[in-house]
Amino acid sequence: MTLADRLKGDIEALLRRVLPEALALGDDGAVFTFAESCTGGMLASALTSMPGASRVFPGSVVVYGNRSKRELLKVGSETLERYGAVSGQCAGEMALGAAVLMKTRLAVSVTGIAGPDGGSREKPVGTVWFALCRDERVTKIKKGLYAGHPRGTVRLYATRTALRLLLEGLTEARKRVLVDSPVPPRPLEDLV
Repeated sequence: MTLADRLKGDIEALLRRVLPEALALGDDGAVFTFAESCTGGMLASALTSMPGASRVFPGSVVVYGNRSKRELLKVGSETLERYGAVSGQCAGEMALGAAVLMKTRLAVSVTGIAGPDGGSREKPVGTVWFALCRDERVTKIKKGLYAGHPRGTVRLYATRTALRLLLEGLTEARKRVLVDSPVPPRPLEDLV
């Protein structure tokens, strides 16, 4: 079994866990969304392969270029200039923008450099940033480094990591519903 096959198996197993968790939060079609850059729609494609996805998932946004990040998700020009599209700050703004745009309780964003080129010393190929937004607050920002892998494998790793982050967010949201204790907002800088 190849690494790609193992990653695809992990993704399928995560999807089988994501849908029941999301359905526990409601079935109005607006539980979660994705903002995808380097995965180019892989998350949405994987999710919609599962029957019943429309009960929790209204759709997602693929924002590959900076212009689409700015125009569709309202990522700040200053963020892109200061930190770049492959940064925790950008990932956080992408997740928040997707949640607002799609009117969902949760959003997960992915932005990175899948390769084979485009990397730098500070941001090598395989660098991927993720963010989780819940109830219009960025609650988690995470960096992954999948250096040394081909483009397709980096994208599979990113898809798996994003689904894990979504599952964490769904589990936390369910616990919050059960105990009804809101999380106070924190500035993005505190999360990066």
